[in-house]
Amino acid sequence: MKICLVSPYDYAYPGGVVSHVKHLANQLTLKGHQVKIIAPVHSVPEGSENLIAMGRPIPFPGVDTVTRISLSVWLTARVRAVLKKEQFDIIHLHEPLSPFVPLVVLKESESLNIGTFHAFHGSKHIYRFTGFLLRPFHNKLHGHIAVSEPARKFIDKSFPADYTIIPNGIDFDHFNKRVSKLPQFDDGKINLLFVGRLEKRKGLPNLLNAYAILKWRYPQLRLIIVGPGTLNFDCHSIISARNLQDLVFVGGVSYNELPQYYQTADIFCAPSLGGESFGIVLLEAMAARTPTIASDIDGYRDVLTDGKEGLLIEPNDPEALANGISKLIDDPELRSKMKLAGPKTAVKYRWEVIADQVEEYYLQLLSSL
Repeated sequence: MKICLVSPYDYAYPGGVVSHVKHLANQLTLKGHQVKIIAPVHSVPEGSENLIAMGRPIPFPGVDTVTRISLSVWLTARVRAVLKKEQFDIIHLHEPLSPFVPLVVLKESESLNIGTFHAFHGSKHIYRFTGFLLRPFHNKLHGHIAVSEPARKFIDKSFPADYTIIPNGIDFDHFNKRVSKLPQFDDGKINLLFVGRLEKRKGLPNLLNAYAILKWRYPQLRLIIVGPGTLNFDCHSIISARNLQDLVFVGGVSYNELPQYYQTADIFCAPSLGGESFGIVLLEAMAARTPTIASDIDGYRDVLTDGKEGLLIEPNDPEALANGISKLIDDPELRSKMKLAGPKTAVKYRWEVIADQVEEYYLQLLSSL
């Protein structure tokens, strides 16, 4: 099959949807399909021969995050020319109702159109005032996928349809393969790890407050923070007021470096406040055999069982987070059990399995035409 994957987000900037598209493209290519990707990009990354750059993204601030999308409405002629030239059998759009690239592609497409919905925003219903404008685009979809039950419920409120749940995947072997610990952190200290964009909804201020509590109990504690972005005022205030020591801000790291950080950590912390449709970072940590503590929120509780691969704690509660981390520090036997349980769960989400499900869905829709 000739397949086009479409993303609304900057292809050169790390994020869950972009990672999903890249890995799905790789797996479908390995299966013998011809795959191209259409996405906005500010700078084409190396190894992106299958990318058709479409529009220049700009940072678009939301309530708790920054979205990098193209707001150019002048893409129609170029999209039309690309689709006419390529003659795709399937166009698979990720967040198909996001501006503007997926909308333009949907408008011009004469192929079989499939949409995957990733987002879950809780009560902040982004489609409340735009649903009537987007309904014609949604009606052009022949197939509907949601990455989780929370994502399905969220989109189904505004655009009811028969949604098939196909979860996100992870490169299990990449994170599960044994690697050496980072030498600068292999010094006997207890390493806590945070991986994620430095955005409000990822809950870093709560983790810093929890760390301030814990640092008194465990002087040999270290917090390693990995991810792009800049610290907000709340984070700076906490660090200054508590005079926090042994904080390491790494910034963004390459995909190839991530397993070393997970496997160097004693405990992985995911203190998100909400709005997570899926727990990719949790699965990465679990695959790397890293005991995990995460907020008990939609998206996270779907992939992590409390007390098995990690602990689920009340979100937005630094004291509960500190107590959970303390429980893991004080119970090495529990951590050992979690190290064994994590990979057994994470392997179910390996990309080979997820790509099989997507391919089967493609064939099912094609056969029904």
